[in-house]
Amino acid sequence: MATQLKAKEHDIGGLIVKRLLPQKDQRMVGPFIFFDQMGPGEFLAGQGINVRPHPHIGLSTLTYLFEGSILHRDSLGNNLEIHPGDVNWMTAGKGIVHSERETFEVRANPHSISGLQCWIALPESLAELVPSFVHVKKHNLPTIIHENIMMRLIVGEAYGVSSPVKTYTPMFYLDIVAGEGSVIQQPNASQETALFIVSGKLKIDTQIFGPGDFVLLNEKDSLEQVECGRFIMLGGDRFDKTPYVFWNFVSFSKERIEQAKEDWKNGRFPKIPGDDKEFIELE
Repeated sequence: MATQLKAKEHDIGGLIVKRLLPQKDQRMVGPFIFFDQMGPGEFLAGQGINVRPHPHIGLSTLTYLFEGSILHRDSLGNNLEIHPGDVNWMTAGKGIVHSERETFEVRANPHSISGLQCWIALPESLAELVPSFVHVKKHNLPTIIHENIMMRLIVGEAYGVSSPVKTYTPMFYLDIVAGEGSVIQQPNASQETALFIVSGKLKIDTQIFGPGDFVLLNEKDSLEQVECGRFIMLGGDRFDKTPYVFWNFVSFSKERIEQAKEDWKNGRFPKIPGDDKEFIELE
């Protein structure tokens, strides 16, 4: 039977998010170790997202928007705006710093934001990679259209196609829009799989789920769209060992996390060009 996970609410730089991973009884789904629903949120002119510079190690971050935009800056010198459907994939490896804000034009007018943010744990052998960043526009992502179902593959491999985004462990992340009565097959039943419902209603085996639900699937679960809608399906190979998570740091070594904490407190992480006047203090 499919299992629903309940969200906990947090505030990140002026935006309320619902955190669905990690949880006490479910630390990961494949390599996914963190899953946040951002918004939907509405802002007046002069208000908006203001996530100050902060560090990461041992993971890749994935930002995917449904509405609005975010200005991404990082210590590699990247400075660009994320729009709905685009993929923002940042691999922290041995250490990176980034901020998430908005452009002047967005902040100057009433605006809204809605999307998802995930952390994908790097395998232990690759945890100290040189940091990297890739931004892929939506029109460069594979699309699958079949029997009233439209899918966009964001990262990984599924249904015989591959995303251009480089990943470091077998995984998939799909954006799916389906009409009423559509039946969706899991891309690889042997991999850990979950889904997040954006809109509409989905029948999983004998249970009905709706918007905002995050559901862990079993290998034999069948999926039927009982009301037209949209959902994200994600997963990958199960990790034999679960890394430690502290604040923004992911590592298989507690000692490495302690080092990262000291490095941040003592200003040893790289700076973000043009966004180095403030930062988030270690929790």
